[in-house]
Amino acid sequence: YNGHPEFGHIGPIVKRCLWPSSASPSQGDAEEESSSSSSSDEERVSPARVVVIGQGNVALDVARVLAKGKPGLIDTDTPNSVLEVLQGGATHVSVVGRRGHVQGAFTIKELRELTKLKKEGHDATLIVRKEELDLGMTESSAAELKGATGRPKTRINKLLQDSAVTDDKTPDTAKQIDLRFLMNPIRMEPDDTKNNGDRIGCVVFERTRLEGEPHQQKPVGTSETETMPADLVLVSIGYRGMPLAGMEELQLFDNQKGVVANDHGKVVGENNLFVAGWIKRGPTGIIGTNIADAKDTVGSVMRFIDSDSGQLLETQPADDSKMTKGRVGLAEYLQREDIEAIDWHQFLKIEAAESDRSRLRSDVQPREKILSVKEMLDAVS
Repeated sequence: YNGHPEFGHIGPIVKRCLWPSSASPSQGDAEEESSSSSSSDEERVSPARVVVIGQGNVALDVARVLAKGKPGLIDTDTPNSVLEVLQGGATHVSVVGRRGHVQGAFTIKELRELTKLKKEGHDATLIVRKEELDLGMTESSAAELKGATGRPKTRINKLLQDSAVTDDKTPDTAKQIDLRFLMNPIRMEPDDTKNNGDRIGCVVFERTRLEGEPHQQKPVGTSETETMPADLVLVSIGYRGMPLAGMEELQLFDNQKGVVANDHGKVVGENNLFVAGWIKRGPTGIIGTNIADAKDTVGSVMRFIDSDSGQLLETQPADDSKMTKGRVGLAEYLQREDIEAIDWHQFLKIEAAESDRSRLRSDVQPREKILSVKEMLDAVS
């Protein structure tokens, strides 16, 4: 839904799942509907049930996009092609994780967006089950909430507890998001009544319980299962850093954490290598976290330059076979491999083309993204 050129093929797949033939406009109406975007189209909610496996910020973001649909995203930079697939959104979205809410990887900002959907007029309700919060609040989970490091999780716990329900009463909105905990997916089953069984029909989950010390709890199966109907399944189970060739032999990579071995961004050992972001600290945090993280690494760079190690590397004779050439070396490589690259000034031309007022749906839409690489290259030529 962010318009990445390499994932344009996903749109038709999602469209088939959200709008199967029984819920899609008839063939005779297709031309009329494609030539005009009526309010009824925008408000038409898909009957599809979507299951999102994973509980990071991306998983919650996907649920929010599916719940808001075209009416709630019209003033954003979500591409027109995506809005036409979404239309009014999906009736039911389940966001499911193996562990409890204290261990969830989402931040309070993304969670709060879901709690505000109904109040902001998106005709969607967030459902959190009180019993699942209680099941996940083990002694170890309670310990994880204590201390300075537990403050963000404590805020999330309070928001979830305040939002939780104790009954299965159907919400008074057209759409709902279920945030489910302690549910491990064990298999997906087809719907034999659709397209000869080549479509997803449901996901079978096993109820889990948490065992282990604080910050080391693992989900353990209980043999209790629950089957969730599904017309579309999206997997968002996170990111794990992988080492470059030779890193493990030099002990420069921490496989347990999935990060480059470093001290405040400085790669361990005698070298002039630095890291920042998830490969430095692991897949946590938001944009603000990355800003502080980058500042931390920059501080290490400055200290390194002023140190004896930095001075020593600076005075060593250059060996073209071992030393990189920075920006000049990159330019030489691109030219040698005949790779057409976009520089900063050309990028600004693409940005200007995307922000052209004639392309925009409204006065507040920031840009209408260019989804074709060829069209991007045309904009800079």
